[in-house]
Amino acid sequence: MSEKMIYDPLTDPDYQKPVIDLEEQRERAGIRHCYVHGYFEGTGVKFSIYFPEKEAFRGRFFQYLSPFPGPDEELVSQELTGEDDKIVFSLLNGAYFVESNMGSRAAFGGMADSKTTWKSSAAVAEFSRKKAMEYYDCSRPFGYVYGGSGGGYKTMACIENTRAWDGAVPYVIGSPVSLPNTITLHAQGQRTLRRVFGRIVDALDAGGGGDMYQGLTEDEAFMLREITAMGYPPQAWFMEAARIINDGSLPVLIPGVMAADPGYFQDFWEKDGYLGADPNSSARRDRLRFAGVVKRAETSKRAKADVQTGSEAWTDMDAQTVTGKNTGRTSGDKNGVDDAWQKLLAGGNGCWLELEETPTGKDLYLGGVNIIFTSGKAEGRKLSLAGIQGNKLAIGMCHGMDRPEDVLSLTEPGDTVLLDNSDYIAIQSYYRHQVPADLSFHAWDQFRDESGKPLLPQRENVMGYGFTGTGTVQDGDIQGRVIVIQSLMDESTCPWCGDWYRQRVIRSKGNEDWFRLYYMERCMHGDLSSVENMQITNYTGALRQALLDLSDWVEKGKEPLPSTIYELQDGQIHVETEARGRKGIQPVVRLRANKEECAHIKAGEEVLLEAQVQVPFGAGKVTKVSYAFGEEENLEEISCSEVYGTDGDFIEIREDELWGAISQVRHRYDRPGTYFAAVRVMAQREGSKEDIYTQIRNIGRARIIVE
Repeated sequence: MSEKMIYDPLTDPDYQKPVIDLEEQRERAGIRHCYVHGYFEGTGVKFSIYFPEKEAFRGRFFQYLSPFPGPDEELVSQELTGEDDKIVFSLLNGAYFVESNMGSRAAFGGMADSKTTWKSSAAVAEFSRKKAMEYYDCSRPFGYVYGGSGGGYKTMACIENTRAWDGAVPYVIGSPVSLPNTITLHAQGQRTLRRVFGRIVDALDAGGGGDMYQGLTEDEAFMLREITAMGYPPQAWFMEAARIINDGSLPVLIPGVMAADPGYFQDFWEKDGYLGADPNSSARRDRLRFAGVVKRAETSKRAKADVQTGSEAWTDMDAQTVTGKNTGRTSGDKNGVDDAWQKLLAGGNGCWLELEETPTGKDLYLGGVNIIFTSGKAEGRKLSLAGIQGNKLAIGMCHGMDRPEDVLSLTEPGDTVLLDNSDYIAIQSYYRHQVPADLSFHAWDQFRDESGKPLLPQRENVMGYGFTGTGTVQDGDIQGRVIVIQSLMDESTCPWCGDWYRQRVIRSKGNEDWFRLYYMERCMHGDLSSVENMQITNYTGALRQALLDLSDWVEKGKEPLPSTIYELQDGQIHVETEARGRKGIQPVVRLRANKEECAHIKAGEEVLLEAQVQVPFGAGKVTKVSYAFGEEENLEEISCSEVYGTDGDFIEIREDELWGAISQVRHRYDRPGTYFAAVRVMAQREGSKEDIYTQIRNIGRARIIVE
């Protein structure tokens, strides 16, 4: 094997002409700093650097990589506030902050050479270092790169292929074959399990029976077993159970698959071995091909007031995918791991189309329906369906399509359309026909025979390797220290991907001396502090702490805490139940109602809720305990504000050098029903309540049945 070439941006002729076009003193959250904006001449690369005042500088920088670079991406972190403010976090911790657009001239990348993302990032890192050495009159600053999801791929490419940084924190990472597979299998589950989400989640919740297959049909149980073995965490179906249906980045991935493998979308419905070719399959039952006649099209402002996509009046029942529905998973900056892909979507803007007749039926599947114009001036154009009200079709957010207003302006009464979800159903099974040759991807073992040969027809190319956005495939040959943060309820990339990368590092380096992996319980994909409710919390505090631990590791030789202890079994990551055995950095909490996971009480009686918290050795102390009692409405939605409205007193405890806490609160339920109480706990390395950036969270739940 030839020696690996390590990229050095200092010798790259493309990045020898940096230009600073703005340098000024600024203040942010009361912190004075020097802001520098510039670009590399002859390239599309732009960058922003935020230098703390000289007396605050500790010889380091943090550089953030967005999931999908855009033309002005070097500015987007300026919009963040509070716990999400990357810039202030850096300044407060003696680091200057770096961000760039990674050379993108258009949203979602759009670069001829995707290696530009990490090569240009390395060039920006080295220029920032040179500028810092001049500004502070110091020796070489230490540098740390981090990013999640698509930014995680870029972060791994940076730390594997360059030495511009001393360490990296990739988070909620995928494997080289995650895309489009993880997104497609999620949509498959949304369709095939749409009648039983509540049953699945209830079985797994506090006080549930534990058997998520009980009461499911044979087809439902088969598909749940398959998707779970692929790595999708079953607890994450709570969103669908709460009628939050979101197909993630699938709208922007489908066109790429169709361009690369157009034959699949016909083979799926016609050839043996594909789900769509089975006349008794759920794919066939859910397929919709409805020919309609246009009565009226509406693009005016009045339409926006008349039609509210996703409201109760619209047909979005039983897992109808309402693309663009406000689930609270997005933010205005479109820079997070959950929303950066939305830069490519064109909104429906309240437009709708009225037909003479629309599809009818008790169990219509309207996910991913295309509205294809088959006659008139708009013939051949295509729009996306968001919902149906009577005979009106709401236009959804579209990718790779014309603007809805432009298409509907060409539409006349009598024009014909075809409502068709064939392609959307077909793409959901794509992961079945993408079995990697690399047997280390164990999630696909269910589709292999004993010799490792695929059991189902396979497409010519495994597409995931081309979806990383880096032009590389992670090999684990890290050039600096790495800490990975991975979520156990990640709905967009399977938790096992963290373990896969860990094994790749061990295989490449011979050990994991420079590597840590921390699994975060009750956390999903999103990287905003607002991603929190009674089912989940967020990992933002752990991410920030990981950056600080990484800098201590590099600069002081202080070893970070051990990786989380876990087992990988049938596609699922299982962590130890106690903090002592689990290790890692996250507190463990258990909530009991009258000493039980499930308490039975009478209406008007008080119930005693007790939270027992354990913090792994060296991970700090409990700083806050807060309760939610499950009586308010809409608490299952993501980004609910003030969910935990009751702060609880707690007694600090210490057992065999492990810190913890016990908290009790009493509550009265006046109305009969089943309630789920939740407790959110926070721990901080130094036991500080004031440091908002490094509070590491977890939640516990208990069931209360009021008779």
